[in-house]
Amino acid sequence: MLAITNAHLHTCGPKGNILGGSLLVQDGRIIAVGEEIAIPSDARVIDVQGANVTPGFIDAHTHMGMGWQELAGEADTNESTGVNNAHLNALDSVDLGDIAFQDALDGGVTAVAILPGKLMIGSPSISPISGQSIVMKMRGNIRGREILRNPAGMKLAVGADVASFLSSRGIGPNSPMGIAAYLRGILDDAERYSRRTSDAGEVDVQLEVLARLLDREFPTHVHVHRSSDILAILRIVDEFGLDVVLHHVTEGYLLAEVLAEKQVSCVVGPTSVAREALPELRNASDSTPGILASAGVQVALMTDHPTDPIQFLPIIAGEAIREGMAYEEALKAITINPARMLGVANRVGSLETGKDADLVIHDGDPLEAMTRIRMVMADGEIVVDHMQQIA
Repeated sequence: MLAITNAHLHTCGPKGNILGGSLLVQDGRIIAVGEEIAIPSDARVIDVQGANVTPGFIDAHTHMGMGWQELAGEADTNESTGVNNAHLNALDSVDLGDIAFQDALDGGVTAVAILPGKLMIGSPSISPISGQSIVMKMRGNIRGREILRNPAGMKLAVGADVASFLSSRGIGPNSPMGIAAYLRGILDDAERYSRRTSDAGEVDVQLEVLARLLDREFPTHVHVHRSSDILAILRIVDEFGLDVVLHHVTEGYLLAEVLAEKQVSCVVGPTSVAREALPELRNASDSTPGILASAGVQVALMTDHPTDPIQFLPIIAGEAIREGMAYEEALKAITINPARMLGVANRVGSLETGKDADLVIHDGDPLEAMTRIRMVMADGEIVVDHMQQIA
């Protein structure tokens, strides 16, 4: 058993912030958290002397392990020969030896979503139906890491950048309205397929997965930037009753009230990309996370690794605060909010009894760029330890 004492606990859960709090860990799980906890005599005690302790950070949108940064030509994030890649799964491309997994832990990131659908920075390679995403723990090694959810969602993509990619390949629709029509058509096909009888013939692996999507077995994660494309995908979502999370949402601030009314969750970012990188970014605003959160939208933040390095996730949250996002909302945007969007909040995202002991000890404000991480724990195991160097 391990006890963390004298901590400023940012639980990101029902207990809120606890000054002078303690936390008990046993068998990889949190077994107690609060102000007045009896510490067993046989527990290993780590007195953090008032340091900030947060849940392990979660990035809801990365391409980790799907192509080494220094070998862009070897990237394996998108099957560019097809328009409908519903049957593909990101896990089959993930290189568990990618140095980014250790970078993540060094930055306090203990879980990530890995999505298919981008070849390299500044060069979109995104099919309208890109494939299935996964949620993965960072703890582990090249022999294996724990998969929290698989599939965690189906990635769809709409907009001019997708149309441009398809046009360059000479495949599929080559306009945003053509992509919207294509998605309606294939989802109609999946609906009919789901109603077939058991002796109706050969199994269609693509429609089989899309039928599960229509049954809301997992959410629809949609790459979208412009307000017009956001409204188009919301119409499709309403028509087919999809469980949706929007990603990027560059012009989402123009539709904050609509997104809040429809209770649509949004993963915003990456905010560091120059407007010149894509025409769809011309109306980008660093205030988008704060505007959406203030309107009542559940917001998560992304690095879109390797667009932004995975270890920069807490710095991105700090930048959102600078641009108007409330502090607690920014912290939730990299902890409990992505956990909820990804369907893994029963395991991670907050410091609560019964959840995985994934946590980070900081030597200052967790979302301040000057702060250094003192310790990272994943499933109760200390995976990063700088306590002696910094104390």
